[in-house]
This record gives sequence, structure tokens and C-alpha cells, in this order.
Amino acid sequence: MEGDTFRLGNGGRVDGKVVQTFQTSFNQVQNILDQNRQLINEINKNHESKIPDNLGRNVGLIRELNNNVRRVVDLYADLSTSVTKPSTDTAPSEGDSKGGHKRNRPA
Repeated sequence: MEGDTFRLGNGGRVDGKVVQTFQTSFNQVQNILDQNRQLINEINKNHESKIPDNLGRNVGLIRELNNNVRRVVDLYADLSTSVTKPSTDTAPSEGDSKGGHKRNRPA
């Protein structure tokens, strides 16, 4: 897949490496979300049971759930950074709102 180019419906093209990065990230996110679903089900069962030990166990489960949410946010942030990184190489120079290269005028 790496090195391949994929054609989009709008006529644009996407590098195979970008597609692979998306797939890997989305698979990781999906796995975490599946784990979160299981955690939430266990938290709900413990809450409904009203058994003190189960309620105490929920503290750790909620922490784990919170950490998983952070991981998902981090994965999306990393994905966003990796996708936008090539476009930042051509970002406008400081003081140049139209982009491109900043020109020095002779004195």
C-alpha cells in the first residue's frame, strides 16, 4: 500500500502511506472504544448492585475509562498532526499573510 496513490471521488489523490496511517489509527481507536463499552457495562452492573466492594471497584474502572478517552484524543491529535504536517512545510512566513516566501526589499 505504501507508495501507492488512491484516487478520491472528488478527483483528488491520497498517498498510500496516509491511507495506512488512517487505517492503523482508526483500528486502535475502535479497539479502545470496544474496551470502553465493556468498562461502561461493568461500571453500570456494579452501580446497580449497590454492593460496597463493587462500588469501590468502579473508582478504578472509571479511571481506566478516563485514561482510554485520553488515549483516543491523543490518537486523533497525532493523526491530525500527521495529516497536516506536509501542508505546514509551505506555511506562510512570519508577517506574510498570503503564504509563499518572504521577500526582502533592497534598501
